[in-house]
Amino acid sequence: MSESWLFWALLSAGFAALTAIFAKIGVGPINSDFATFIRTLVVIAALAGFLSFTSQWQALGTIPLKSWGFLLLSGLATGASWVAYFRALKLGSASQVAPVDKLSIVLVTIFATVFLGEKLPLTGWLGVAMIACGAILVAWR
Repeated sequence: MSESWLFWALLSAGFAALTAIFAKIGVGPINSDFATFIRTLVVIAALAGFLSFTSQWQALGTIPLKSWGFLLLSGLATGASWVAYFRALKLGSASQVAPVDKLSIVLVTIFATVFLGEKLPLTGWLGVAMIACGAILVAWR
């Protein structure tokens, strides 16, 4: 089971749901950008502990330059996403913010098709359209 992408994807979804709830409660009395900073420190500490516990540290010199570039871009995108997400949670309800945030599924599918050459069958595109419509319907008040 732990080698299954579906197992890890479902685990990710569960933790993402908890993230929204915990963040909404935590961001309440403080600045959303500072809340994002605290969250980032926790993520760094947790990952450092995990890497140490599982002996998965890797020599920095073994990482290809292309990987460095794309991981840097990914980190910048993650940071921007987190800042925007916490600001949205500060201003709106978690039950509205989270579904709109999940429109990222629609965007990932489009970007993967355009930039990575991934193919999706017609039924897949129907599912993507349903996700988009569902997110909008859940967020609409």
